[in-house]
Amino acid sequence: MTLERRLMAEWLGTFSLLATVIGSGIMAERLADGNVAIALLGNTIPTGAILVVLITIFGPISGAHFNPAVTLSFAMRREITKRDSLLYVTAQVFGGIAGVLAAHVMFEHALLDPSTTSRSGIGQWTGEFVATFGLVGTILACIKVRPSAVPMAVGLYITAAYWFTSSTSFANPAVTIARGFSNTFAGIAPIDVAAFIGVQLVAAVLATCFFAWLLDDAQNG
Repeated sequence: MTLERRLMAEWLGTFSLLATVIGSGIMAERLADGNVAIALLGNTIPTGAILVVLITIFGPISGAHFNPAVTLSFAMRREITKRDSLLYVTAQVFGGIAGVLAAHVMFEHALLDPSTTSRSGIGQWTGEFVATFGLVGTILACIKVRPSAVPMAVGLYITAAYWFTSSTSFANPAVTIARGFSNTFAGIAPIDVAAFIGVQLVAAVLATCFFAWLLDDAQNG
């Protein structure tokens, strides 16, 4: 695939992911009548489902990263060039922001509305570390042993991580940046974005190193 097609796949995939995350969050909050557990469930299921779809259709085009942490991992493995990595991340970030704005338009929400939801502290940061480490590990392990399972495995992992991590599993710097623009159920205060991204990138680096060792060790006996 040409670079232009790969970048469009990354832009459109991340756009669709964020439109789903924010749109389902708004819909879930409106319909849950104050029940936060039901609202979270209504946000979780569409997110996991759309990931399966997006990775299935865009995987053959761009690899379906939709996530700078994943792109960083593949750059460390020398499976994508530094230049292409930067272009991927740019497409992901702008695609994510556009997806948020599209969700706002669909639900007649203020177009530009930075979040006021505080997501900070050791518990939240630990949750993001666990979520991102596990996501990168899931992808690398599936690629090694069963590549066809990546879409379903990622969708199921994020569905589970929404509930077992304290942060509800952003696990994605582009998603984190975009969700800072949405003062809705799925938002994050802009002041908390940098710490989340820092933890996510550290987790991605450590997961890449750990699973390189683990999977090579498993292969060799």
